[in-house]
Amino acid sequence: MIAQGRIPGWLAGIIGGVGIVLAWWLFSVVAFRPDEGTSFTPVPSPWAVFHRLFEDGLGAYWPAFEVTLTEAGYGFVWGNGLALLLASTVLLVPRLEPVIVQVAVVSYCLPMVAVGGIAIVAVGGADQPGDPSKTAILLAALAVFFTTVVGALLGFRAADRASLDVVSVYGGGRLTQLRKVRLVAALPAILNALQVAVPTAFLGAVLGEYMGATDRSVGILLIRLQGNLDSERVWVVFLLCALIALVGYGLVGLLARFVTPWVSGRES
Repeated sequence: MIAQGRIPGWLAGIIGGVGIVLAWWLFSVVAFRPDEGTSFTPVPSPWAVFHRLFEDGLGAYWPAFEVTLTEAGYGFVWGNGLALLLASTVLLVPRLEPVIVQVAVVSYCLPMVAVGGIAIVAVGGADQPGDPSKTAILLAALAVFFTTVVGALLGFRAADRASLDVVSVYGGGRLTQLRKVRLVAALPAILNALQVAVPTAFLGAVLGEYMGATDRSVGILLIRLQGNLDSERVWVVFLLCALIALVGYGLVGLLARFVTPWVSGRES
């Protein structure tokens, strides 16, 4: 692969990770060096952050991440499920397409902070200490809705015209076309949209937690750490959020490679 001028994905990931850490270190040393007489800096070096993580251990952060991952998971399922349902409805009832597309666009343009403020009053937060916040779930679902609707619609339209005609000739209707042809053609686009939705759902859940009404979550943890000016632990949380998003993104990408082998040129 390298001989053909392409860098393997794993090597590109390592190079990118090393580059980010080096840029982070230079930024912390050059732009945010601690003032004389104090050790505080809003951007600590990566070595200080890694040391803090190893000193605290993952167990110190897991209770907060467990709640946020649950919220993101619920939001991912609800948001993407509704998006795929509406995109499929467009193929069965084409006249609804302008309405559904407009709903998706409006949902994308809504300011999340404003929606969160309304949601915290309308649907509330966590029922019990340690439970997922309903507002966080709603914002996670809202964050993934638009991209999945658009991705699914583009994928459904990528179906081969000749294959659709064959289904019609043999008496199949729009529902049969959807099951036999359009769904297969749309799989790559749908999986790409779901891949993007993984980190987006997590971010939406964290934003929802900033609205309050929950006692244990990543958002609440960040608020407390920022209030204590504990920059090292704040960056530990940032780092763990990035790692979780990358792992989720990679897992869905790996799933896409196995479900749609024809996209990467591999034999099924």
